[in-house]
Amino acid sequence: MRTQEKIGVAIVGLGIGEKHAHAYHKMDNCVIHWFYDLSYIKAKVVADELGQGRVAASFEEVLHDPKVQIISIASYDSAHFEQVVAALDAGKHVFVEKPICRTIDELEIVKRAWIRHKNKLILSSNLVLRSAPLYQWLKNKIESKVFGEIYAFDGDYLYGRLHKITQGWRKNEANYSVMLGGGIHLVDLMLWLTGENPTSVYASGNEICTQSTSFGYYDHISALLTFPSSMVGRITSHFGCVHRHHHVVRIFGTEATFIYDDSGPRLHQKRDSMGLASPVHHPALPNTKGDLIPAFVDAVVCNSDWSQHTQNMFDVISVCVACDAAVLDNSSREVEYA
Repeated sequence: MRTQEKIGVAIVGLGIGEKHAHAYHKMDNCVIHWFYDLSYIKAKVVADELGQGRVAASFEEVLHDPKVQIISIASYDSAHFEQVVAALDAGKHVFVEKPICRTIDELEIVKRAWIRHKNKLILSSNLVLRSAPLYQWLKNKIESKVFGEIYAFDGDYLYGRLHKITQGWRKNEANYSVMLGGGIHLVDLMLWLTGENPTSVYASGNEICTQSTSFGYYDHISALLTFPSSMVGRITSHFGCVHRHHHVVRIFGTEATFIYDDSGPRLHQKRDSMGLASPVHHPALPNTKGDLIPAFVDAVVCNSDWSQHTQNMFDVISVCVACDAAVLDNSSREVEYA
């Protein structure tokens, strides 16, 4: 792609997709051609606000436009799989909200669609905690061996928005997964920060918080994961918790311990009782929900090899799917990677 050409973009789904739209709109090398949403009015409002692009009558209209190089997908979770495959088959680069898809069979189909283009299409998912300054700092410290050997990673996703699964669209999604819908952010941090993939998982869950509602799935899942290095991971997804929307991360190494919770991020580097933690002054959240988009666009412009990045996205889905399967079996499961 010649860098002087503007990259044509289409936005599909104008909930969180509106954040995508603002990110592309701020980039001088992008132009939004289409907005598509099940609600024509919602798409029209965003198009008018940005003064760019038209409202598509169908997803197919977006797919068939040769001016569109990137499709940014933020539709309902159940729609991601078919839309991602269709976009790849149409030769488009894809940036998609999590999850890319919801089963290992779907993931294998997505991967085959991606491979058919010899890895030349970039596929990424909006696992946006990666872009937070705190986790950029933390990854650097881990790679610099500040932690020594990491032996445990704990991550808690505290959704704290019970009404969104009992009253919103999620309650109508067949087999809605709180791991794929939220806990995935902590799974991604675990794999990305440590550079390891788990081999097996044991998981359990319940629906105590939503038992008197129309939401028919687990609202809480706890997963225990084992790694080739003997590191142990623990990820929980609490969609019904009484808490503000938040997340907790604890990383335990032979030389240091990192904790991020309500008291803020801090680093412990002493075991003695008088040793105080050092506060870490970096934000734990990204500036916007679209912070990963500029790097994605740069990769498209530069024809970068993002094949390992895309495989990492697949690995995160594989782990979350294994967690869901382990909950249903109430047993340990090997992680099957696509």
